[in-house]
Amino acid sequence: MISIELATGLLFGLFIFLILTGLPLVFSLGAAAVVGTYFLWGPQALHLAAIRAYSAATSFLLLAIPLFIFMGCMLERSGIAKALYDMMHKWLGGIRGGLAVGTVLVCAIFAAMVGVSGAATVTMALVALPPMLKYGYSKYLSVGTIAAGGALGVLIPPSVLMIVLGLYTNTSIGRLFAGGLAAGILLVTLFALYILIASHLKPSIGPAVPVQDRASTREKLISLKAVALPILLIVLVLGSLIGGMATPSEAAGVGAFGSLLCAAAARQLTWESVREAALTTLRLSAMVMWIVFAANIFTALYTAIGAEQLVRDALSIMPGGKWGVIIGMQIIWFVMGCFLDPLGIMIITAPLFFPIAMQLGFDPVWFGILFVVNMEMAFLTPPFGFNLFYLRGVVPKGVTMGDIYRSVVPFIALQGLALILMMLFPEIILILPNMLF
Repeated sequence: MISIELATGLLFGLFIFLILTGLPLVFSLGAAAVVGTYFLWGPQALHLAAIRAYSAATSFLLLAIPLFIFMGCMLERSGIAKALYDMMHKWLGGIRGGLAVGTVLVCAIFAAMVGVSGAATVTMALVALPPMLKYGYSKYLSVGTIAAGGALGVLIPPSVLMIVLGLYTNTSIGRLFAGGLAAGILLVTLFALYILIASHLKPSIGPAVPVQDRASTREKLISLKAVALPILLIVLVLGSLIGGMATPSEAAGVGAFGSLLCAAAARQLTWESVREAALTTLRLSAMVMWIVFAANIFTALYTAIGAEQLVRDALSIMPGGKWGVIIGMQIIWFVMGCFLDPLGIMIITAPLFFPIAMQLGFDPVWFGILFVVNMEMAFLTPPFGFNLFYLRGVVPKGVTMGDIYRSVVPFIALQGLALILMMLFPEIILILPNMLF
């Protein structure tokens, strides 16, 4: 039997090599797991791969994922994002940085209905970026705001990442959702304050909308109807889940049905829109499920050959006691987030890191939200931040990839500040879970 150190090097070396050859994450992870199982456990152990995949596929919690994705796809096609942005434009356009602040708020509301980052990022780039550039906003502030606001989709519930996290760590999804809501409010506040302060200190980056283009009081009041259906849907979905009246899968069913009603109210409920939403749901759900299967096999193998002890020994040499261990984990997650998919990172590291954090006496909900905030940063950190590439496909020709990289730097710093505040003051995350449960 080879040592755990050598096995680690071989497993991750093969995984990284396959990633670098351009093979998709799921096949890189799955191939490394199957090859590792064959050589480290023997050919007789290969049937365990099928058993682990079947076990993951029959999990009741995973039913929530396609339902939440369908909910987001239907809402994206119903025109709600544009109506919300028009409302924010009317109310906040008259102040410096108001359009950017409105973008963050719309992203937060959209995140609470969608549960994934890509939909909010692409939708808001198409809806919010042209008006901001039209009124003279800096391209860095405009693009950075959309990238950071879109990333809130993985933190503000209902979050697909949190559902899988709760499944793999046996943590209450309701408590995770409540903690993510509190953390999301903190990040939205930090983003908004930064935009307002920066626009006040340097008015040219976020000028107020000219007086002649501002809405009247009557127009502002009429525009408020745009938030009625989204808020009602959010209350129904999150209220039923956090209030203990429904499981995540049941709440997702409520949300999927509610999204059809929203599309009908907006006169966008057609067979074509439902068909497109269903096909997008199929593609995204299949991607998530296959990553879950592959990572499940990989972590089963790695855990069985002694990974937990290796990780514990490696983290024990960190200075600072148990807090040094937690900080070390955050650093590992941050570095991995620059190169890997957040879902893959979670499934690889959660079975190793969470037991250690629990043994050190840390709250699993608090620790889980720290992970999700770190993965939110991963959507922005170069070179492989997902939101950076989402934006590259929809921004005007005058915005380069270098501009996109530069635009997210202040927001990554704000996410890091939020992470530090949550570590120093755990009550920020835990106040809502402890109140509601």
